[in-house]
Amino acid sequence: MELRDLTIDDLDAVLDNRKRAFGPISGGALETWRKLVTPALEKGRYLGIVDGSRLVATSRVNDFTQWWHGRPISMGGVASVTVAPEERGRGVGRTLMRATVDRCAELGHPVSALYPATTHIYRSLGWEHAGAMHRATLPAEALRAIRTTGRVEIRRMGPADAPEVVAVLGRVHAATRASGPVCWDEGTWRLHLEEKDDFLYLADDGFVIYRWHGGDIEVSNLVAGSEATARALWAMVGSSASIAKSVRAVVAPDDPVFWLIGDRPRDEVGQTRWMFRVVDLARAVAGRGFPAGVTLDAVVRVDDPQRPANSGPWHLSVSGGSGTAEPAGTLPESTPTFTAGGFSALFAGVPAATLRRSGLLTGPADGDDALDAAFQARPHMLDYF
Repeated sequence: MELRDLTIDDLDAVLDNRKRAFGPISGGALETWRKLVTPALEKGRYLGIVDGSRLVATSRVNDFTQWWHGRPISMGGVASVTVAPEERGRGVGRTLMRATVDRCAELGHPVSALYPATTHIYRSLGWEHAGAMHRATLPAEALRAIRTTGRVEIRRMGPADAPEVVAVLGRVHAATRASGPVCWDEGTWRLHLEEKDDFLYLADDGFVIYRWHGGDIEVSNLVAGSEATARALWAMVGSSASIAKSVRAVVAPDDPVFWLIGDRPRDEVGQTRWMFRVVDLARAVAGRGFPAGVTLDAVVRVDDPQRPANSGPWHLSVSGGSGTAEPAGTLPESTPTFTAGGFSALFAGVPAATLRRSGLLTGPADGDDALDAAFQARPHMLDYF
């Protein structure tokens, strides 16, 4: 078997593998899929394993910007991981994912994330559970009752507004010190904004994308940088309450909508979990944002057999909202030690006490509070890939 980059000539075989893994694609969605994956094929972002003329496994690395405590960092979003049914259980997937980690590094992504269909293989290669995409079911009438504060200019948007959508996301996620959400590149956003069944509206500091689903409404994106815009966009979605009874919306775990609706006896929120991996430890820490009022001066050890450059002792320093990780030289055996997944989880805000009870962190615990304070986060995503 041979591992190689896939090209446009492999597109039909890629589609066949995708259908065998995830099911068929409808006609309209198929055209969008082709437009989405073609640039990845052209940019060395699609890996495959072939056996002679037969494609047996694939993975794609999406080019994302991801925010950590309000600071953008390049992230490789792993998707379209497929193994032909007749090849499963033979180690093909593990070979592919090892190469995918390396490809993320080659493409310049200090971190990576994915939505797992199964956990074991990804965990064994350094990805670890970090956050979720949250979907809340909200009463449409409760949204319609949200009172607006002042006039917010809202207009319909389309593919030409992709640059403004990217800019809005950057401003809002930075200002709110968000952790976890991602942004597609402008070309991909243009494709998303071409969806015929979506209703798209843009404000100066926010936007909403929603559609009808049966007799109710689904909100795939609603981002707002101010109270006035949050109220205006959610109230607009709720204005269909005479028809829709429920609104199913992708939200942040602490989304302002939960504080805007008047009656909140209980929350109905589902989660789709995602996993995260630090690919280049030094660049990841340098690129991450940290709480401005927190300082950290700690030495830890990391064991990352898949990315040996991440392994060894590291001096972590945080001050003024920025951090560094530098090799620390020879240390005593009593140094706190993280597995690759353990450090990735710490980076994403998972408490040290959780990591210790999961076997992902061992050694002295006297510095755990400082690590928790520096890396604290409630990571979430608003997009599935």
